[in-house]
Amino acid sequence: MDHTPPARTAQRSALVVPVLCWLALTADGYDLFSYGATVPGLLTAGWGVTPGTAGAVASLALVGVLCGSLVAGTLTDLLGRRRLFVTSVAVFSVAMLVCGIAPSFEVFAAARFVAGAGIGGLLPTAIALTSEFAGQHRRSLVVGAVLTGPPLGGVLASVAAMNLVPSGHFQWVYGLGVIPLLLVPVALRLLPESPAFLRARGRSAEADAVAAAHGLPTGVPTAPAGSRSPVGALFADGQGPVTLGLWAVNVCSLLTVFGVSTWLPQIMNKAGYGVSSSIGFLLLYSAGAIVGTLVAATLAERVGAKAMVLTGFTAATLALVLLATRPATAVVVLLVVVAGFGGLGTQNLLNDHVAGYYPAAARATGLGWALGVGRLGAIAGPSYGALVVGAGNAVVVSSLGFAVPALIGALVMSRLPRRGRAVPSAADLPPAPPTSAAAQRVS
Repeated sequence: MDHTPPARTAQRSALVVPVLCWLALTADGYDLFSYGATVPGLLTAGWGVTPGTAGAVASLALVGVLCGSLVAGTLTDLLGRRRLFVTSVAVFSVAMLVCGIAPSFEVFAAARFVAGAGIGGLLPTAIALTSEFAGQHRRSLVVGAVLTGPPLGGVLASVAAMNLVPSGHFQWVYGLGVIPLLLVPVALRLLPESPAFLRARGRSAEADAVAAAHGLPTGVPTAPAGSRSPVGALFADGQGPVTLGLWAVNVCSLLTVFGVSTWLPQIMNKAGYGVSSSIGFLLLYSAGAIVGTLVAATLAERVGAKAMVLTGFTAATLALVLLATRPATAVVVLLVVVAGFGGLGTQNLLNDHVAGYYPAAARATGLGWALGVGRLGAIAGPSYGALVVGAGNAVVVSSLGFAVPALIGALVMSRLPRRGRAVPSAADLPPAPPTSAAAQRVS
């Protein structure tokens, strides 16, 4: 017989959601950033790939991410977050395997599009789940910790590419992307459904059981089902201008992130660094995002996510401008780390800001559409980068070119309100002590 106190059981259960989401987002980041890490190998693979076609395929994959974000971000609030989480992981894992064994560039490109759709579907779902189960008082810290997953995946992709690309085995980097498929049965067994989703569908008893098992409030009145469309909620109660502003900031942020991450190894290669060393700069970029996200998430608990987003945009702008001065290698290393914090790290804090702005019932939709519209910038980033890579003084031109959207993002973000205007939902209330009778997992 289990005599574990209910509160301790709830504490252990509370770790399940963020750990599963962190693992999935690490795989997400590996898959997404593997392309930039393997571009030097792709250009010499014998498929006749040029910088222009490489940039086009990077953009094609991000079109898939856009589709995945828009569709899954809405479907998670309609069909359930657990189901979309599992489906997204399965889709991008299988697509990565296809990339690893693709016999031609055309098959490879099609698989990258499908992988992008799965990647785009996972992020809003994982952040919405993490944000809801974290509770209001520690949301920034928990969400920030989980959002170290994508840059950690970027580090792993860089390490794999550093060892495989120079020897001509760039497709092996993609083949390793099938490993996250092992996460699917684990998530099916352990990942709970969102209490907010269950309550919105009138399944209050199930919602209370899940909430009690994870230290969230129980006995919350059921929200009316179908009273407002998920997308319509983003523009209700005067929130339209803020929603549009958040979309614009995401465009600027993702253009910078995906332009830099796709072409950084190739730009550094053209600057005179070897293939392994050039890929190593992408590792430093991802490492800066990991450390920056953790530090910024901790500070966001005190000063707010908006302040840290502004700090990140400013740091990225300054780092990129200083890179254009062609400093010594030691300084370049430091600036790339700072750019990682100000690029991907800023995007992570921006996701946290969006997650805290909207109520739980519309959170996945808000994130999905903010990220989906933002993918327009992500789609433009690789193609934009392809233009500057072929220019003279590629380091100077690309650094200044990517500093501009970072600066615009900071200016737009400065005009938006702090999060918290949205009416709190059940999932945003302080957690109530779980009862022993209800402390059980319902998936």
